[in-house]
Amino acid sequence: MTKNIDFSKFSSFKIGSNINVKILEKCEDFDKRYYLIGSCNNTLISNNPPPLIKLSKKYDYIKIENNLLKIGGATPSGKIASFCKKNNIANFEFISHLPGTLGGLVKMNAGLKEYEIFNNLYSVTTCNETKKKDDIDYKYRYTNIDTPILEATFYIKYGFDEKKVEIFKKMRQNQPKQPSAGSCFKNPIGDYAGRLIQEVGLKGFSIGDMEFSNIHANFLVNNGNGNFEDAITLIEEAKKRVYEKFDIKLELEIEILDKEWLEKSSHK
Repeated sequence: MTKNIDFSKFSSFKIGSNINVKILEKCEDFDKRYYLIGSCNNTLISNNPPPLIKLSKKYDYIKIENNLLKIGGATPSGKIASFCKKNNIANFEFISHLPGTLGGLVKMNAGLKEYEIFNNLYSVTTCNETKKKDDIDYKYRYTNIDTPILEATFYIKYGFDEKKVEIFKKMRQNQPKQPSAGSCFKNPIGDYAGRLIQEVGLKGFSIGDMEFSNIHANFLVNNGNGNFEDAITLIEEAKKRVYEKFDIKLELEIEILDKEWLEKSSHK
């Protein structure tokens, strides 16, 4: 089963074309040549991507079992936030300000400041196995999970905090409103990618309709008709300038899905 998706409307960057995406119903259908996508909130996709696969709707669920919170990999962050508010569950307040689906949030250990998805994680179920948190290699914006995340289980603590929701809302107010994928680069240890990009003169710098935002330099934004090629040119320019001036190699926080880019990256 496949679904035709218009990525110029579906992805948060509003870049891409109409592409047939395979729908994953059961793990026997998973082929490692395929790249798993969620709601494409941290993905820059070209018109020539690798084969793509997406979890089916049967993995969109939330339930409480044995005082543990079980969430399907295809469950949107907004649905998780609403469920936690309704059921007075704490420590997920930050989720409402992180677009995406549960699988993607876990895969990249998403979060805001010290609040990360792994903080309350109990276990992750993938196509291969169920692993406890301590058996997973994870750190800031990284995990070593490389198969589809079907479900994640979390410890439950009660006491949803509206004050935290407001704090997270304010943290997001300094972010640009144009289509983007959030932070383009990970923050290097002890520094900020946005500061480095600004220091090398790229804050507000644009090529075509793609720009490192004048509001927040680490946000690569689409001002209307931005395309993949201009986005990549800006990304490469930022990496080059920051390395030349600060001897720091910027690491991408966004995923880039393009056959040529992936081929080049695998040989580095």
